[in-house]
Order: sequence, then C-alpha cells, then structure tokens
Amino acid sequence: MDQSHTLYAAFAAKIDAALAALEKEAVLPPHVSRGSVSVEPPRDPSHGDLATNAAMVLAKEAKTNPRALAEHIVAKLTGDPLVTSAEIAGPGFINLRLAPANWVSEIHAIAELGADYGRSTMGAGRTVNVEYVSANPTGPMHMGHCRGAVVGDALAALLQFAGHRVVREYYVNDAGAQVQTLARSAHLRYREALGEDIGEIPAGYYPGDYLKPIGERLAQEFGPAYVAAPESEWLDMFRERAVAAMMEMIRADLALLGIHHDVFSSEAELQAAKKPEQAEAWLREHDLVFDGQLEAPKGKTLEDWEPVELPLFRSTRFGDDQDRPIRKSDGNWTYFGADLAYHMQKAQGADELIDIWGADHSGTVKRIKAAVAALSEGEGKPIPFDVKLVQMVQLLRGGEPVKMSKRSGTFITIADMVEEVGKDVVRFTMLTRKPEAQMDFDFAKVVEASKDNPVFYVQYAHARIHSTLRKAGAEGIVPSADALARLGEDDLALVKFASQFPREVEAAAKAREPHRIAFYLYDLAAEFHAFWNLGNDDPAKRIIVAQDRELTAARLFLAAQIGQVVRNGLALLGVQAVEEL
Repeated sequence: MDQSHTLYAAFAAKIDAALAALEKEAVLPPHVSRGSVSVEPPRDPSHGDLATNAAMVLAKEAKTNPRALAEHIVAKLTGDPLVTSAEIAGPGFINLRLAPANWVSEIHAIAELGADYGRSTMGAGRTVNVEYVSANPTGPMHMGHCRGAVVGDALAALLQFAGHRVVREYYVNDAGAQVQTLARSAHLRYREALGEDIGEIPAGYYPGDYLKPIGERLAQEFGPAYVAAPESEWLDMFRERAVAAMMEMIRADLALLGIHHDVFSSEAELQAAKKPEQAEAWLREHDLVFDGQLEAPKGKTLEDWEPVELPLFRSTRFGDDQDRPIRKSDGNWTYFGADLAYHMQKAQGADELIDIWGADHSGTVKRIKAAVAALSEGEGKPIPFDVKLVQMVQLLRGGEPVKMSKRSGTFITIADMVEEVGKDVVRFTMLTRKPEAQMDFDFAKVVEASKDNPVFYVQYAHARIHSTLRKAGAEGIVPSADALARLGEDDLALVKFASQFPREVEAAAKAREPHRIAFYLYDLAAEFHAFWNLGNDDPAKRIIVAQDRELTAARLFLAAQIGQVVRNGLALLGVQAVEEL
C-alpha cells in the first residue's frame, strides 16, 4: 500500500487537487507555490477533524481576501463523499469533518503498511551527514556523552525513515595535546604492568582503571623495551595504540545503546593528508582567508599584547563578530582551522550537514556556521548546516546526586547506566525533554511503574494491548477487520490520534527534533489508557465484550494497529516495544 493513501496525505492531495482546479478556473494564478499549505488537526477538536490554512496563505497571490478564497475551496470539497462538512472559521481557516469511513480506512492502512506506517519520501533521497558523539578517545563513554549520542542516533533514524539517505559519522579527535597525554598515561600503566610501582597518578594524566588493560597489552607486545626509553621513541606509537584501544572501547560502549556509526573520520589522518592546507588554499583562492592581525582581547593593553600576523578566515562576512585564525603563531592548526577542513570534507559527500554538540561548545557555533556558509558561497550551492546543542544531564538516585564510578575515576559510564536500568530506558528517557533543556536522570524514577515515568507509561500501553490479544486468543477470539464498521465514536477517536503519526514523523524530521516522537508516543499512550478506562465504567466499551465476539474481534484489530503505531514510534527512538511488564 502506498503511503499517499494514509489519511493526512490523502486529504493533502484533495486540497492540492482543489487548488489545481482553482488555478484552471483562474481563481488562483498559475504555478503559485503551495509549499506553505498545511493539513493538520484543529487546535480545538470540537471544530472538526482536519483544518487547512490554504486560503490564508494563498489569498495574497490570488489578490483576494482569505474568506473569499476559502469559499471557493469549500465549494470544491463539499461534494466529496468522505467530507461530511467544510466550514470557514475566523479569518479564513477551513475546518473539515470527515465521514467515519475515513477512520476505518486508516485502520486498514496501518495494518497493510505495518512497520512502514509513517514512512515518508519527504527527504527525496538527499544525503544528510549527521555527526554525533565525537568524544575525545581518552576514556570510556560517560554520561556527558550519552544524551548527545541518543539524540544524534534518533535523529539519524528519523531522517532515514523520512526518506533521506543518512551518513552517521564520528569525528575522532586523535591529534593534539589530549591524545599525547593519553599516550603518557598509557606509558605509566605499561610500566605498572611490568611490575613497577608507579605510585599516585600525576595531576593532568588520565587516572581511570580502564587504562590498565592497555598497559598490559603494551607490556605483552614490547616487554621492557620502552620503560626507560626517551619519550620521542615511544610517544607516537603508544598514542596510536592507545587511541585504537580507546576507540574499540567506545564502539563497544555505544553498541550497548544500540548505536553504530557508518564513518569514523580521523583528525590525525585529515592532517596527514594535508586537508587543512588544501582548505586554506581553496579559501585563499576565494578571498576567504587573508593574513592579518587580531585585535587585542578585552582587558588587554598594548603593553601586554603582542600582535602577530596570522591567516584569518573572513567569518565576519558571514555574521561572526570577528575574523578567526586558522593557524596559531607557531604554525600549527587551530581547532577552528582543523574543524573547517573537516567540514569541507564532509560537505563533499552530503547535501546537508548536522552536528550534535554539547552545550559547552555553544561559543564555536557561529564561526563554524560561517565556515560552511563560505563553503556554500564558494561552491555555488547552498549546503544547509545545523548545529544541535545538547545540555548536560544531572544524575540522581532518589533525588540525591550519584557518586562517581570507580572504573572511570571521575564519572558514571554508559556501561554503568545500561547495566543498571537497560538500554531502552536510557534511550527513551534521553528523549523525554528537548535537548536544549536541562535534564535530571534519576535512577529510581526511570524504572518507576507510574504515569509520571514516560518510559513505563508508553511500554505499559503496548504491553496492555498484547496482554489483551493473548487473553482473547485463549478464548478463541482473533483480531478481525470484518466488523470495523461497528466501531463507535470512542473507538474511532483513538484512530484519529494514531493517524497523526505520519505527519508527526514529517514534522519532527523537518524540525530535526526526534524528541517530538517521544512526546507523541506519550500522548498516544494516554489516549489508549483513557480508552481502556472507559471499560471500567461501562462493560460495553471494553475491548473484550463477552457477549459480542464480532465487536470484540473488531476492537482487537483496532488495538493491534495502535500497538503497531507504538512499535513504529519506539523503533525510531531505538527502543524495543515490550509485550509484557
């Protein structure tokens, strides 16, 4: 079954056909853009089932007022047997009430499309590069990385479901001071593995026990050859091996969350391939880099500030507050210079770039956006680029801050979290707030069996459906679509909410906000639980009606499709739906 037959897509097509007819009748000018026309549920359900802003957004082009244009559109829709009424509201919105047959058709659509219900072609196969996590390879994944990892992975899945080709990328920061420190820390553990008492780990080194296995591997490989050797003989070699071991650990940690990247790009390899030099040459050729001097930082006087000529990127041309150096005074690349080259490399294989960063990187957003804007200008094609900032998470246990992990030395690892509460709880919880909002992760609350715990509340709805299907099956009643016409207003109200899933997918993908799916699932679960509770007061409204097997079979079929929508939404979040709690 084609997705265009789902309810919102079908009615968007009906509106579009009405507008096309009005073009032929010269009510609308030819080739007017309809990109801003929407079909959505009205804010107040009492106003109808669907609303469209078509007259509001096209009236100016038609050189008429919105209500007048709305009358023409309503005239085209009122003859449709699937529309019971079309009314003009306010300044020109159109509210539609639909025949019950629409909702029965939607139940069939969910059943026929199954795991593909909600899938979209809006991405039109455009390649989107989503870079997320990109933690320094100096230790295991910890809570500071977890939220960005989940947000990035869910966004990648959402964009793919919405018709984009997605490249999931991890940028390995394996050049610079932090990996040199890693190599020295590994050397300490190497000496320890050979029997030396290394005493207390020096300040500035990485103290975690996770480096002990790396030291043991190095001891097995090299024996005592580098115990007393000068640093120049072993530093690069130990760095490469330590980074490789760290990345092996990071991949394993991410796999615990169900996260797997398509591409791991190395900063060291980028620099070895002279990509920053190539980027600088390209930028100079396009007059986007010049040699100049930075202004003295605020608070500095001419006496304690020595101006140095540096290659500067013209970021002020693209909205930044000052031009940015791409090299340091010693000739090495600045972080920005290396990042600029890296983003140029990514843009060569993608139509759009998205970076997921921690909120502590907010100060660099403007300059890197300026760099990608410059790249767009130089290439003569727009390269949309978005940076999503993710706030830190505070870990609690029963409202009290969590003590740190012994394994890491300073932080709670992802492995610690997954071992205690499970992958699905971690993933869903990370998406229950907007990423730019602060979040508390309370180990006690995220496993609580209550409505206040979104993870439980959504999973309980799915488990409840499967429990009902099992109970009916034991009584010899199986779901059937034969008597769907018997479903009443309360039954169809549940379908109306479920039918919003495809448009929620498109809206979330367009906004690049996967948390919208988690919010929708919570609301869908609330609708199902409210529907279930009707049967507590009126036995005739239960899913299993003892004296009416035909109606029971129809409601079971309906419930099974609600379960399908819940599964589809959870799959986008990387969460497995449970069948019993």
